[in-house]
Amino acid sequence: MEIIETHAHLDDPQYAEDLDAVVLRAKQAGVEKILLASVTMHDIGKLKALEKQFPDYVYAMIGVHPQEVKAASYKEELDAFDREIEKDNYIAVGEIGMDLYWDKTTKAEQEIVFRHQVAAAIDKNLPIAIHARDAFQPTVDILKEFDKTKLRGVLHCFSGAPENAQTMMSLGDFYFGIGGVSTFKNAKFTERLAEIPLERIVLETDCPYLAPTPHRGERNEPSFLPFIAGKLAAIYGKTIEEIGKITTNNAERLFF
Repeated sequence: MEIIETHAHLDDPQYAEDLDAVVLRAKQAGVEKILLASVTMHDIGKLKALEKQFPDYVYAMIGVHPQEVKAASYKEELDAFDREIEKDNYIAVGEIGMDLYWDKTTKAEQEIVFRHQVAAAIDKNLPIAIHARDAFQPTVDILKEFDKTKLRGVLHCFSGAPENAQTMMSLGDFYFGIGGVSTFKNAKFTERLAEIPLERIVLETDCPYLAPTPHRGERNEPSFLPFIAGKLAAIYGKTIEEIGKITTNNAERLFF
């Protein structure tokens, strides 16, 4: 089975001691490409270094995560983002979006930063990887400001209703990243997940976070993707190989 990991954080310190082994296990599990999501411009150099360390296997995104948006420093982050996106090539703009779960006081600044990065992605003809936690409607409201014929990307860590997916697809060429949460016993969203076309689904781990069952609570890694593919196989009535092929085609269409 060949699968693509569309959202990982291999620059996390949790991989400092055994990254080569993590990548080897991913390859042995059938993972043919790994996309790295950016969190802050302070760490973008680490992602580019990993891209060089694992050429034609690891691909870096560029983006400022909404939790990294601070009133005192967001302008400097955007300046750094603007310089970096002009300086180098990236597979996508992400992880960007809105997060009102932890801190609602930065909502205005988050909107500015999100809007700026979406515009940059359109300018560079790049897909976006969206983080939307407790902020679906504000995210939608901003996306509505843009030309839907030029918007494309993935709603990362999707766990919403099919109606949410329909809303996103009406705004542009959007896909939905399904990760380890889909394997949890309390994952109610999976009861209606099959209402979303499989041709709109991509696989992700969000590692080192949210490891799938039976590894829940452990450090996550790309080699765990087959557990997610197995869950989708049961939901959609496909073989795990079919899930791998379809989601890989989806990821190739969106990112490559």
